[in-house]
Amino acid sequence: MNRLDRNARLLATGFAAMAGMVDAIGFMASGGFFLSFMSGNSTRLSVGIVESAPYIGLVAALLASFVGGVVAGSLVGRQTTFGPHHRQAIILTGISLLLFAAPIVADAGLLPVALCFSAFCMGMENTLFEREGSVSFGLTYMTGALVKIGQGIATLISGGARLEWVPYLLLWLGLASGAMIGALMFGQFGLKSLWLPAAYAGVFALALFVPRKNRL
Repeated sequence: MNRLDRNARLLATGFAAMAGMVDAIGFMASGGFFLSFMSGNSTRLSVGIVESAPYIGLVAALLASFVGGVVAGSLVGRQTTFGPHHRQAIILTGISLLLFAAPIVADAGLLPVALCFSAFCMGMENTLFEREGSVSFGLTYMTGALVKIGQGIATLISGGARLEWVPYLLLWLGLASGAMIGALMFGQFGLKSLWLPAAYAGVFALALFVPRKNRL
């Protein structure tokens, strides 16, 4: 995060908010499973295996979908024929389309497929700021950001740089606030709440497709 300029940091915070919305909506729709926080799903899978729980297949599918999304986003990101903004726009377009389709698929009686579509999107989202073939920081999970906040505060106390931890705090606040919005939306609209982050991703995609010289 500290390598990004101010505009890119704000963009990353916005993407984290989008992930928070999707994760909260999926958590409530699935009865306690995550669409972006795969550490939690990994623990649920392990406990489920020990207990022979009926949800093992769903959690395994969510994990596989998330990894598949990372693969897809990384392959797009490594296409040298596109500029960095166009690569991000293509990834966001895919996210927007899949999140828009997910509630329709759920209404057809295929809720697990809809949840997997959404988990796939969260995997793709984490490749938006890929550098030299690797993810610079997570947009859909905040353990690393919280560690950076703690390290930054320790550096501050030790007399070092005072504000290095602030971008990571903003990233966490973005996800947390997005999750609150998602939970509120789900209470009113159910899984159709995913159309809000779908529109969110679509707007960002359109903005990134616009040549920089034509942007406001």
